[in-house]
Amino acid sequence: MVKHIVMFKLSGDADFRLCKARSFKDALEALPRQIECLNAIEVGINQNPNECWDVVLTAVLESIDDVDVYAKHPAHVAAASIISNCKVDRACVDYVI
Repeated sequence: MVKHIVMFKLSGDADFRLCKARSFKDALEALPRQIECLNAIEVGINQNPNECWDVVLTAVLESIDDVDVYAKHPAHVAAASIISNCKVDRACVDYVI
């Protein structure tokens, strides 16, 4: 199994970032019902104003190849488009569990 952890930094004022983060979270949390290889996903919105990351997701997939399938799936691409106009940074780690 692979754990796929991604953090996103968004641009805009706090209200705008929170609105985008909530929409993004809702879309991501719907993905396990749409992408067969996605075993689970957890999405959090940062509550600490002293930190610079806005959203974090942790996904569990069977293999590193499945991470690529997940990334290219139309439902995932649609979810990612929610923040495409305000994403300023992204950090990712994929590791075997």
